[in-house]
Amino acid sequence: MVKGEVAVRRPDHVVVLASGVGYRLAVSAESLRRVPAVGKQVTLHAHLVVREDALNLYGFATEEERDLFLLLIGVQNVGPKVALAVLSGASPRELASALAMGDTARLQAAPGVGKRTAERIVAELRPKFGGDDPITITRGESDDPRTLARDGLLELGYTPQEADRLLDGASGDRPEDLIAHALKAARP
Repeated sequence: MVKGEVAVRRPDHVVVLASGVGYRLAVSAESLRRVPAVGKQVTLHAHLVVREDALNLYGFATEEERDLFLLLIGVQNVGPKVALAVLSGASPRELASALAMGDTARLQAAPGVGKRTAERIVAELRPKFGGDDPITITRGESDDPRTLARDGLLELGYTPQEADRLLDGASGDRPEDLIAHALKAARP
């Protein structure tokens, strides 16, 4: 994480002053919307990509977005720039839904993502988002206690996979009970 004062705010990056050092973080349009004006305090989840000729720092408003970035750069021929372009086109929730439903057109709307790349992203990541069952990642549209509990775990920073694993075998009729059971199961 990088926490400090926003020194520069541009369409593709921000500079955050933390303990007297300016950190340049490439950001998606989605994260940039959550970055306050210059002079205000910000906390960004960060990921460092090490190359032979550069150290590139990427910043994200939420852990969920950073987790999606990491999944995207794990796909063959998808680098950090393409991953940021994909993340710029939708919220993490909408992107996860598009992946679960196999919506390649949504991915192709991002600059630098052609048909083959979109198909590769869907093929590799769709199983991680519920496969043919997009309901597993739908958020905020259900009164089902298990769905609400899963949403709560996602808001607490758990990945969709971790939330599903923690809720396996959880018992209770209310989301609060399911979350309590899941958090107990998460303790070492």
